[in-house]
Amino acid sequence: MKSSGEPVTIGKGICHVLYAFDIGRATNLSKCLERIPALGGHATLLNKNRRAPKYFGFDPQPLSVVQVSREIPSIGGRELSRAVSLTFYDFGALSISYDIPVSGALADLRDLSIAVDESETLPAEARRRASNVTKALGDAIDHPLVSVPVEDYLIFEIGDFELGGPAATLHERAGALLAQVLRAERRSLSESETADALTCRISYGDGDVTLVDWNAAMIFDRDAEDIRSVLEFANIELLELRFLDYQLDSSLDTSFELSARPQRLLRLVPGWTPRIARRISTMQLEGAILFERVSNAPKLLGDQFLARVYRLASQRFHVSEWNSSILRKLDTIEDFYKQIHDTAASQRLEMLEWIIIALIFLEILISLVPGVMH
Repeated sequence: MKSSGEPVTIGKGICHVLYAFDIGRATNLSKCLERIPALGGHATLLNKNRRAPKYFGFDPQPLSVVQVSREIPSIGGRELSRAVSLTFYDFGALSISYDIPVSGALADLRDLSIAVDESETLPAEARRRASNVTKALGDAIDHPLVSVPVEDYLIFEIGDFELGGPAATLHERAGALLAQVLRAERRSLSESETADALTCRISYGDGDVTLVDWNAAMIFDRDAEDIRSVLEFANIELLELRFLDYQLDSSLDTSFELSARPQRLLRLVPGWTPRIARRISTMQLEGAILFERVSNAPKLLGDQFLARVYRLASQRFHVSEWNSSILRKLDTIEDFYKQIHDTAASQRLEMLEWIIIALIFLEILISLVPGVMH
């Protein structure tokens, strides 16, 4: 897929650098709203434009907070906006967005994408900010702890542009550069890799186009806040699925250890086996609740365009594969629970049989041996 050399001019746009963290088991958004002054910011409402008059939303609605910072590291010689956006979700997720003004040509966006990808200072700053925010919110977060996994993503939101031709053919005319921007690559990509990077694209009108890849997305649209919100949530969902998958791996190891550990004498202690079963059941229940809360958060069924944008992002992030893996692990933990429960039930029956045998033996002994009762 080669470019014909037609220019793509970017008059004004923003590169949103997103970092997603899991900061706790759940977030009380009402308490967070009350403690916004402690964060040194102010709340904003997620706007809804022409594509989402009433159908696009979350249940409950995420809380968006803007912090104004004095010192933010520059990226690739570009100054970042001092306004940093924080978006809180009720299932314990936090998305931090740093904004970088952009203009010029696609080659400039490619250089910025590479600089962000190679940066080590901005991810460290994002983690420090997440830790400080978590401490400031206090008991507004249930079991506060900033997760080790982090999911980063770039969204190039271009509102003022000249595509040099129809938006529908942009991938044919400037495909090589677009793929380099999306993949943060200096070297030229092969035709197959370029085609793969540009395969997930969608347009609402003749003059706009959105390209979605696993590392970054590009939105050429003069009114695209709702699309950005969908992509931001998709990035959050990917983080939560990765985090949940990691937790389930740990739960599987614990479940196997509890079920395989030799505890012959301990299993005879009343309440010991049910205690193990409850522990495994709790791990499965916590994982299932988080999975359902994340999966059911967005309400996009009423807006077909945003639903298609979400499907493209889910396809790029392999959400269906993550879902399948998580469901399999939840089923495996349930199998461990059933195994321990069935083993405990069979042990109780076996013990009951031995008690009955002992009583019968004692009855025979009493009848055969004179004076045994004395």
